[in-house]
Amino acid sequence: MSKVIEMPAPVEQIISQLNVHGYQAYAVGGCVRDSLLGRTPEDWDITTSARPEEVKAVFRRTVDTGIAHGTVTVMVGKTGYEVTTYRIDGKYEDGRHPKQVTFTPSLEEDLKRRDFTINAMAYSQKEGIVDIFGGVKDLEAGVIRCVGSPIERFTEDALRILRAVRFSAQLGFEIEANTYKAIGEIAPNLGRVSKERILAELTKLLLSDHPERITAVYEAGMAPYISPRFAAVAKPLPHISPILPKRKHLRWAAFLQNEPEDAAAGVLKELKSDNDTINRVRILTRWCKMKIIPDKAAVRRIMSRMTPELYDDLILLKESILAEGPERERLKQVKRLTAEIRESGDCLYLRDLALNGRDLMEAGVAPGKAVGDTLERLLEQVLEEPEKNTREALLEMLRTG
Repeated sequence: MSKVIEMPAPVEQIISQLNVHGYQAYAVGGCVRDSLLGRTPEDWDITTSARPEEVKAVFRRTVDTGIAHGTVTVMVGKTGYEVTTYRIDGKYEDGRHPKQVTFTPSLEEDLKRRDFTINAMAYSQKEGIVDIFGGVKDLEAGVIRCVGSPIERFTEDALRILRAVRFSAQLGFEIEANTYKAIGEIAPNLGRVSKERILAELTKLLLSDHPERITAVYEAGMAPYISPRFAAVAKPLPHISPILPKRKHLRWAAFLQNEPEDAAAGVLKELKSDNDTINRVRILTRWCKMKIIPDKAAVRRIMSRMTPELYDDLILLKESILAEGPERERLKQVKRLTAEIRESGDCLYLRDLALNGRDLMEAGVAPGKAVGDTLERLLEQVLEEPEKNTREALLEMLRTG
């Protein structure tokens, strides 16, 4: 594991500028962890001995993003980099956020308050890696371990118990024994964490290379404190193929594949998910349980009930569920028919009909509900016989009833 990290030029520039003005500064946290693992960091956070007002004095363009907690965003071009003063967190009265923070000149004190050893490392080109709590060793061993006392770290912020499982899924690491034991003890505190934050962690877990590790959420005793419907998901939990594309609605549908569609939607509603994801999961969990007959008319009908993208996700989901055998062979035939239907440009949606509502009214159909009902009836006929999607054929169908 290389101990030299290539930082983006703006990050080096910010650290250098702070050093020139007499302050300590380091890249810190997840960016150091990911760099050591050979991954590309999503964000680069910087920690410094400079107080917020001192950071603002050093740089021309800054934004007060979290100044009460010591964070100033330094703008380099159009990109912002968060620079946070070394701090000691006060009491966590809500189980999520410290009531107040105290700035400190000590990097060690700042790193001590962080969640896991692999997230409590700092780096600068001048000093290399600052690893006080054994983060490099745990990275090499593939271990998730709390900094200091697991009970203390999890009592400060209960969301950390979910983060432990999420990191284990993202990195393929094991959770250290004392850390895992503390998860079960602190699990009831999850009831004080917002559903939106819980949903975000569960989604990251499901989008990881090891989505099957969501079983740990149940095994460690967290599920009852996440939501009633989440806790009630049928056991054993289904297999979630890691080769399934990393799309939020697709991975959630895979996890909820054995639930009735209303129950699947209910899980996501309790977790305050967005409506678009809920609707997609509802459709996927409804149709993934149904057999698709390898017949063009039957395939067209299913295709017409969802967007092309969601239909493709349905096929991927069914592929991930079905074992080798007759059903999987039928699905291969369905995929072939799907390609032929698309190649032929068959009408699948009302918008593709050769007649529209105005045409129907000009042909004598009463305005209002009758227009919609008639269009639906014509579409059903065209799904059966796509060659009839011409103005003349549809008007003839209209005349003959």
